[in-house]
Amino acid sequence: MRHGSLFSGIGGPDLAAEWMGWENVFHCEINPFGRNVLNYYWPDATSYDDIKKTDFTIHRGNIDILTGGFPCQPYSLAGNRKGKEDDRHLWPHMLRAIREIQPTWIVGENVRGIVSWNNGMVFEEVQAEMENEGYEVQSFEIPSCGIGADHVRERVWFCAYSGRLGRENVQSNDRGSTNKIKHPKGDWKNSTQWTKETDELDSPCNTFLRFQEMYSEPPIFDVADGLPFELDGITVPKWIEESHKAAGNAIDPRIIFEIFKAIDRL
Repeated sequence: MRHGSLFSGIGGPDLAAEWMGWENVFHCEINPFGRNVLNYYWPDATSYDDIKKTDFTIHRGNIDILTGGFPCQPYSLAGNRKGKEDDRHLWPHMLRAIREIQPTWIVGENVRGIVSWNNGMVFEEVQAEMENEGYEVQSFEIPSCGIGADHVRERVWFCAYSGRLGRENVQSNDRGSTNKIKHPKGDWKNSTQWTKETDELDSPCNTFLRFQEMYSEPPIFDVADGLPFELDGITVPKWIEESHKAAGNAIDPRIIFEIFKAIDRL
């Protein structure tokens, strides 16, 4: 399976795809800190920054599964909930990417607040607009505690499938035949089985520890290093702040790993 991710953060979906043994073809993340993490762990994947300025048509018909946790701030109960008036309402750009890429599978993610914002307007639009593109869509509410995490982290997941789009279909059509197109067996919408077998797997939420591989120089505080003492503690706390923010925004790879396993069983 060939996987591409949008709003990739520090690579929750990409890590889950790696656990599956799938190929991470590209990622798209505007935050430089997150992009550095992505490029470090998946250097062979194409790296994009601003989704608003990225043309994804080069990947058309060549991606099996596309993931994207489009920004949640416009709908989050912790914010001002400006919804479509918020500059971070980027679902329309994810929809454009879907049209350009035409993947077989789509897995989207957002906060629970998207269900209640403006009586569910965006929640319904996301599903309706994917259906208009030819996808069957099902939404789920799955918290991180549902797979054994110590925090709740309520999230809404959108899973979509098209039997006429994606890599296999394009290849079959190119051969002049569609009889090799694979369709899901049974009801994929209800096939996900949650387990705790991934609890001990490495997670991007442990990014703070994993970064030791990237930054081998130890932090130096209040020593005669030739620099003004006022500079001590600036760089490292900024790095810690960015890592904490990235982990807070990250998709829990253990949940999406279970979704990937359900898809793989079909």
